[in-house]
Amino acid sequence: NLKYNKGFKRFLLRGKEKVSIEIGLLALAHNLSKLNRKEKERKKGKTAA
Repeated sequence: NLKYNKGFKRFLLRGKEKVSIEIGLLALAHNLSKLNRKEKERKKGKTAA
């Protein structure tokens, strides 16, 4: 949940197009964070094996 986990309260920009871009950036940051976490887990699993 972006509102809770990332502390997202409100949009910084106004207008549908700008808000759409802001949502895209939030989603990108969220997905990169998930990818980074999974990569760390994968590397940790390799060193333990």
